[in-house]
Amino acid sequence: MALRGGTRFSVPFEAAFPHGCVFVPESIAEAQDFNEATRQRTPSKDKLTGQRVWQCRVMDMDPELGARSREVSIKVLSDVQPVPPVGPFQPVEFENLTVTPYVGNNGRLAFSYRATALVAPKTLAETHGKAA
Repeated sequence: MALRGGTRFSVPFEAAFPHGCVFVPESIAEAQDFNEATRQRTPSKDKLTGQRVWQCRVMDMDPELGARSREVSIKVLSDVQPVPPVGPFQPVEFENLTVTPYVGNNGRLAFSYRATALVAPKTLAETHGKAA
């Protein structure tokens, strides 16, 4: 069977953000769905898990981006609002990161990111399996 639109691909955080990312302050908000028929917004629920969807903005620290936009929106699936584990403009990571490729309105390839948690970055010792 071929892949269908909306397929989510698991990706290690380090592959999506090899230079890391930093948390944009006060950027966590509940995602909203808009019903064209009723013209009303309702809290968004994930189609696969049924969990509430929250959006968070981060800045990609890839130096190759230069002056281009670095802001990326990540959807966090959680029954309760995620709490930032760090202060403003501090590094963060995401657990169980997935990416869904799609073609945007401008005809270019774009990506939708989802995760199950927003966490403080692992220390170098944790990354290599050593005690700090």
